[in-house]
Amino acid sequence: MTVQDIQPDEYNPYYKTYIDKVGDGDLLELLYKRQEITTKFFKSLDESKYLYRYADGKWTPLEILQHIIDTERIFYYRALRFARMDATPLIGFEHNDYINPSRANNKSMPQIIKEYDVERQHSLVLFQSLEEDVFSFKGTANGSAMTARAIAAIMIGHEKHHIEVIKERYL
Repeated sequence: MTVQDIQPDEYNPYYKTYIDKVGDGDLLELLYKRQEITTKFFKSLDESKYLYRYADGKWTPLEILQHIIDTERIFYYRALRFARMDATPLIGFEHNDYINPSRANNKSMPQIIKEYDVERQHSLVLFQSLEEDVFSFKGTANGSAMTARAIAAIMIGHEKHHIEVIKERYL
């Protein structure tokens, strides 16, 4: 299963920028490789950058990693529902509302990295357990059609996007 298998009607156009960042290859292998890249990247950050904000109201690297984790949890849940061919429409979420209650800035980087690694393992195990036919079942999330395979690609692209932002604006 590759990003080329995903059709435009399997996701909201908002997610196209994330899907376009995925690149070639098997989505599950890319999800696994992305975990290695992301873990290595956050481990390499200088501690002085953990609480840095490049502008008022912008997230810190700790908050960005927590956001990646929280978003993956929500997308994992959506993928599970769609893979079980559950057609019940799922509501959206306001990602900005998750940051303050997460208390990410009170956590250590190793603690958040561990949380990230555990969550990614959950996602990998779920996706690896699925048969090909359920990856293309169209559910509804936030008013738009979505499939489990589109979710796998969005997770990769979303994560890549945030690391690019950190590299451009924080380092």
